[in-house]
Parts: sequence; structure tokens; C-alpha cells
Amino acid sequence: MYLELKNVSKSFGEKEVVKDLSLSLPKGELLCLLGASGCGKTTTLKMISGFLKADKGQILIDGHDITELDPEKRPVSTVFQSYALFPHMTVLENVIYGLKFQGIKKKKAREMGMEYLKIVDMEEYAGFSIGEISGGQQQRVALVRSLITKPKVLLLDEPLSNLDAKLRVKMREEIREIQKKYEITMVFVTHDQEEAMVLGDKIAIMDQGKLVQIGRPEEVYLHPQNDFARDFLGISNQFTDMRGNHICCRPEELEFVDNGTVKGIVKQEEFLGFYRQYCVETETHETIIVRTDRGVKKEVGKEIQLQVK
Repeated sequence: MYLELKNVSKSFGEKEVVKDLSLSLPKGELLCLLGASGCGKTTTLKMISGFLKADKGQILIDGHDITELDPEKRPVSTVFQSYALFPHMTVLENVIYGLKFQGIKKKKAREMGMEYLKIVDMEEYAGFSIGEISGGQQQRVALVRSLITKPKVLLLDEPLSNLDAKLRVKMREEIREIQKKYEITMVFVTHDQEEAMVLGDKIAIMDQGKLVQIGRPEEVYLHPQNDFARDFLGISNQFTDMRGNHICCRPEELEFVDNGTVKGIVKQEEFLGFYRQYCVETETHETIIVRTDRGVKKEVGKEIQLQVK
């Protein structure tokens, strides 16, 4: 494995925020660290980058133990939530800033900077100040500034959280395209389940400092290892059918039928564009969420029957 965390822990005072964490990632893959605020995902990222020292455990990149290395000596680069760009520098000066620490001469650095700005279609903004470009453009500058130093692992700490919804979708597509094209090993921290599903080759779900589950997005969604993983990665239903069976399923796994295994009353209908979502109260007063094709219409207040597909 290219990136490995072995039994890593971190405490602040008496509070253990990361607990005996072990995970690994092959070269050229993108891992999404997913979890609620305070679950330990950003602390994990900071331990990989060296901004925080692990209390115990090992961190390896490409077979080399980097646990005790200072941040500037680690083969990693970080894109921060705030971008951390220098307002007194131009776009190009920001992009090439890290190259001076690698001993690259200014002329060569500027040539490299322009090449990397072309990757994100920003070369025409090379002479602009940071205050003259948009939030999405600043995110692109922060991304290529981290890429230009050619890190072995690129770390991204919720880099899209300051963008509006439409731009978030566009930027995550761009990040995924760049990651695949250049085969960059990435760790992407997010609390957004959809973002993790779209971006990640693997998803690692964290809760209270512990790794709950790691796997391919489809695997984690369809085969959650426990209640937390199931409920955190999308909506889930738990109810008892008319035969007394305990059922656990996703909203899209249910369908309306004439003779089903569950009876109930439609309490709410929501039209959400390409699908409809219904809230159903069962005979045993349990609440079920059902997602159907937008062409399936049921009246609020009507009795219906359901079954698992």
C-alpha cells in the first residue's frame, strides 16, 4: 500500500480524538474521510501532514516511515478549507511559491507555474491578484499550488465547503478529472455524503475518533457494517412487516404494490425533480421513507401497501 496508517492515536488533554486508527490506500487512488464534525477526520489529516504529531502509531508513505518527520520534510501537500493564499501576491506567484524551497530557479518556476495554470484554465489570470478572482478560481489556484510541488500524497481539508452548491458540483468534477488524469494519491476530508460517494475510490467513515467502515462507495452504501454507517451514508428505514419480520432497507428499495407486506397511510409527498419521496406511517405507527420514479403518484391520506423490491 502507498499510504498506511497503523494504530494511530491522538489526544488533546484527556480527550482521545483519534483512537487506534488503521487504514491504507493504494497509489493513485482517492480516499474520502467522511464523518460528522468532531469525528477526528481533520485531526487525522493533520497527523498525515505533520501539523500534528501522533501520540502513537505509524504513518508510512511509499514504504517510508514519516511519523517523526517535520511537515516541510514530508512528501505531502495540503489544500486547506480557507485556501491559505497570499493576498499580496499574484496568482502565478502563489502557484510557484513552494518551488523556491526546492531550489528551482525563478525562470523555470514561472514556466512550470504557467503549465500548471493551464491544467485548470487559469493561465490568463496569472497576473491577477487573489482579490480579483472568484472563490472557485481561488480554489483552482490552491489546488495547482499544491500539485506543482509534485507531492506523493495530496491532502484536501473540505476544500469545497465555501462554494455554492452549483460550483461545488463543478469543482468536484474537476478535482476528480485531475486526480484520474495524473494518478494522484489523494485524501479528501468531507462531511458531505454525496461528495464522498462521487469522489472516492474508497470511503472511510469515522465516528468519535474510530474507523467505522472503509470500502468502495457502492460496497459501503449497500453493505453497511453497522447502524451508524447505514444511517450516516444516506437515509435508511427500519420497520416491522405484517409477518413480524424486522426489515432494514433504503428508500429506493421499496415499491408500492396492491398486495404487499406493509400497510400504511401516505403522510407526505415531495416532488424532487427526477424522483418523488413519500413519508408513510405504518399500521404499527412506524415511519417509512419511500423514493419512487417521478411518474408514480400517491395521494396524501390514502392507504397504501409496500414491499421490498
